[in-house]
Amino acid sequence: MRLVLAEDSTLLREGLVRLLAEEGHEVLAAVGDAAALLSATAAYRPDVIVTDVRMPPTHTDEGLRAALEIRARFPEVGVLVLSQYVEKRYATELITDDGGRVGYLLKDRVAQVGEFLDALTRVGEGGAAFDPEVVRRLLARTTHSDPLGRLTAREREVLDLMAQGHTNAGIAGQLYVSLSAVEKHVNAIFDKLELSHTSGYSRRVLAVLRYLGS
Repeated sequence: MRLVLAEDSTLLREGLVRLLAEEGHEVLAAVGDAAALLSATAAYRPDVIVTDVRMPPTHTDEGLRAALEIRARFPEVGVLVLSQYVEKRYATELITDDGGRVGYLLKDRVAQVGEFLDALTRVGEGGAAFDPEVVRRLLARTTHSDPLGRLTAREREVLDLMAQGHTNAGIAGQLYVSLSAVEKHVNAIFDKLELSHTSGYSRRVLAVLRYLGS
């Protein structure tokens, strides 16, 4: 894949460049701030950008806001966010984006090289990849939600995996059940959350939004 990398830590940035090159990816640019990320994305139109959340000048959420701008301006470009932190507002926007090609991993996952590369591949191929810990932290404030209380333990497992970006087939593989069983659980979730077949809206995205308490 053709990649643009944004990370303000020179050591981590160079390590990622080397790792990605060894795996056969082409790193078109490796930059240290959000403005350079936006410029490089506009210039190269990579397959995927990999970005940190907190970068200069304020080291708050520049990278994540740049990622959302890239999603809006260049929807064909995949976005994989790497962070030590879960920025709840913007992470929710990414997780509930219905366009695919998006992921959010905690930096601890980079130490698990296989998981990182798998997530990168999924995003590059049009799918989604969300760290289970990111989803759990976003869900920590929603356990009181009455509609979610209607779900069985298995249905909550299915919805948790939906929020991580897994397809029905992927959920079936994770839970070691049949695809038809997953489809039944998903339909039950839609019914219990009272999500109708309203034209123009993805019930899958609406279910995740409800799950995240947005």
